[in-house]
Amino acid sequence: MNIKHSEKAGELFMQGYNCSQSVVGAFCEELGMDFETAVKLVSPLGGGMGRLREVCGAVSGMFLLTGMIFGYTEPNNLEVKGKLYERIQELAKRFKAKHNTIICRELLEGIETSDSPEPSERTAEYYQKRPCLKIIKEAAQIFEEYLIEQNIKLNDIPAKK
Repeated sequence: MNIKHSEKAGELFMQGYNCSQSVVGAFCEELGMDFETAVKLVSPLGGGMGRLREVCGAVSGMFLLTGMIFGYTEPNNLEVKGKLYERIQELAKRFKAKHNTIICRELLEGIETSDSPEPSERTAEYYQKRPCLKIIKEAAQIFEEYLIEQNIKLNDIPAKK
């Protein structure tokens, strides 16, 4: 890995990808995921889920990556399901420790937002006044640090085919 995931996530955001796409996209290669398919799949999660300003897209990206690595396929395996939910809650706790919330509109507090489905144009002013770039990088870093703590090496993930 030549570039940290947080930097890669930031680069993707600056190219115009949304928050969720940026975080997920930063980990695609090592997880054996097709970039185009992955960013397409998570594209509705930008703007706090379709600009509803609900759960931050960067946080949703962390959660989706967690499912990719630790997710379950046996719906009645309560032990595995519970462990996954524990992981999600831990990641949310770490994010909240930095930002006090995982809700997009609260993270954008003080910034005029709209419930319009129209995406904002990516201008220099857009990037300057929004905390999104910092948040995306932090989410990718939180996730990467979590994997290191769990002794998970992305290139060794069994799901990678």
